[in-house]
Amino acid sequence: MENILEIKNLNLCFRGEEQSYQALYNVNYNLEKSLIHALVGESGCGKTMTAMSVIRLLPKNAYIKSGEIIFQGENLLDYKESQMRKLRGNKIALIPQDPMTSLNPLYTIGNQLLESVQTHSNVTKRQGMRKVREVLDLVKIPDAENKLNFYPHEFSGGMKQRIIIAMALACNPELIIADEPTTALDVTIQKQIMDLILEIKKEFGLTVLLISHDLALVSNYADTISVMYSGHIVEQATSDEFFQNPKHPYSIALLNSLPGNNPAQKLKTITGAPPSIQEVISGCKFHPRCEFAEAGLCEIKEPELTLRNEKHFVSCLRF
Repeated sequence: MENILEIKNLNLCFRGEEQSYQALYNVNYNLEKSLIHALVGESGCGKTMTAMSVIRLLPKNAYIKSGEIIFQGENLLDYKESQMRKLRGNKIALIPQDPMTSLNPLYTIGNQLLESVQTHSNVTKRQGMRKVREVLDLVKIPDAENKLNFYPHEFSGGMKQRIIIAMALACNPELIIADEPTTALDVTIQKQIMDLILEIKKEFGLTVLLISHDLALVSNYADTISVMYSGHIVEQATSDEFFQNPKHPYSIALLNSLPGNNPAQKLKTITGAPPSIQEVISGCKFHPRCEFAEAGLCEIKEPELTLRNEKHFVSCLRF
């Protein structure tokens, strides 16, 4: 299957007051067309920075040290900012993390959606409003015609997230980056939003990069899964293969920490905490927390992401 996006040896750093600190290490990541790709891991592991590198919406003190980001055959790191502005929202759209703060409280939903359409498309106001109504119907906003004049505070969290998704779809993108799209929502609404993303993906053949820390959620929706730890991708596999046969100790520990069907079952926790980017750890970054770490090996030698069997990559010296 054809790749729509290829991230090659991506290294990203943050400038500190006295020195720079590396946050992403040789990230390699391919997205096949028309699939949902999940990038999972604990908070602060580099998931969002990987995604934001694709559309170059990084914090001011962050910079890409090296690597390539190939989208439809072109390296986006060679693009000027004016080219990136045309690309964002047009071919690559973002569903941001928090719907509560992603909409301007001073403007109606109709005006905000229309602005998004007209920013990326050469259309009249009438044509733009027709597109706005279409996308609101697509994301199942009830009574969409009347809701155009509503302000964000008049919608629930779930409805706001549907509007954010409508905004992402307004210019017919080919790739959608969904950054923790269900974080601020309750469990029932989470399922509705993810079902909507899945339905839209199937209907339009979109590719979705789903950023999440929720393995239970992505198990129901992702086609492929990559696990990130401390700026490194440590495992990549199809969803079925990953959940049936996890190979990296971190992946195994994450899955063991999920609640099962037996309420009496005691949850296992991962000892310690993820390292900060200022912390220097030699060898495998996970070895201080790993129950399988081998003295004289794991704290010295850094593992590489290696193909272990068909489409299953693992970065572990003890595999």
